[in-house]
Amino acid sequence: MVAMSTPTSHAKTITRDDVARMAGVSSAVVSYVVNGGPRAVSPGNEAKVRQAIRALGYRPNAAARALALGSSEMLAMIIPDAMNPFFASLSRAVENAAAERGYTLLLADSQASLRTERRLVKNFASRRVDGLFLWSELSDPDLMDFEQADIPVVLLNHSTDLATSGSPAILKHGAGDPGANSVGVAFRDGARLAVEHLIGHGHERIGLVMGTNPGGDVDSREVGWRQGIQDAGLTAGPIIRVPFTREGGYRAGQELLAASDRPTAVFVSSDQQAVALLCALQEGGLRIPEDLAVFAFDGSPESEYTWPRLSTVAQPINDLAHAALEALLAAPGKEPLTHIFPAELVLRTSCGCH
Repeated sequence: MVAMSTPTSHAKTITRDDVARMAGVSSAVVSYVVNGGPRAVSPGNEAKVRQAIRALGYRPNAAARALALGSSEMLAMIIPDAMNPFFASLSRAVENAAAERGYTLLLADSQASLRTERRLVKNFASRRVDGLFLWSELSDPDLMDFEQADIPVVLLNHSTDLATSGSPAILKHGAGDPGANSVGVAFRDGARLAVEHLIGHGHERIGLVMGTNPGGDVDSREVGWRQGIQDAGLTAGPIIRVPFTREGGYRAGQELLAASDRPTAVFVSSDQQAVALLCALQEGGLRIPEDLAVFAFDGSPESEYTWPRLSTVAQPINDLAHAALEALLAAPGKEPLTHIFPAELVLRTSCGCH
């Protein structure tokens, strides 16, 4: 006769109340310890709660918590190059701003690929994050997945032809603008100011090193470079188009070294390109700024540590991060707005300033 085995009962799921009973505290105190707030817990009670968590093997159920709150408490961010110091600084600033409001940030790198960007957008929409920060390769990206899921999106690199006159501007969206809130810097205005500054140093032939854009849109920095030259009645110098990478900047430096009609100054569309460009130029024996003045765009931390130190158009990273978070968490249903910050010139040795 074969003995019939009786089904074993499932192990009891450890709850927050179990932890509270063992630690001798309230369930709310356990929640504060597990979630890092919103209220402070005394060191003694925190130690008791953590000891009980270890003893019982308690694991918070993130899915249940999200269902109860109606929120995943997670935000997502897509950038085109996680290796770029500017994007690294911006990501950290957004992460810090999100943490202040109780959110965790998930970061993804599209590697400047439209195909990868679209895949990541679909992926984050399906995971039901609470919102998305997107630095897109397109001026008007396809956000249908997020719109259908009713999840807010903030575009981080939206630009405008507005000259901001030294103060931030908030614009209502018009025809052709993206259907999401957006935050950005006056790219065209910043590039124009950089060119005007180089002209003030006596330069009459100013070239451009311009990053390539997979979306095919004309970059506002190129428009601003051209406007500054035209306003002064000068002839534009050569344009070198290379990727927004160190390799691209180094290649641009080599092209400038080999050029028979080399300009006396150059505006570079990103700090990352400019750092490598400086390396190539100095390897080739050029003196900066005596033989070629250089002005870049971004204001990344490494611009302060080049030799010579790099003049740049700075983007206000912390202001961008906080404005983007506020735009993402704004009440739904309002008309989309664009928050544009003014450009700021940071003058150092590479342009001829001392």
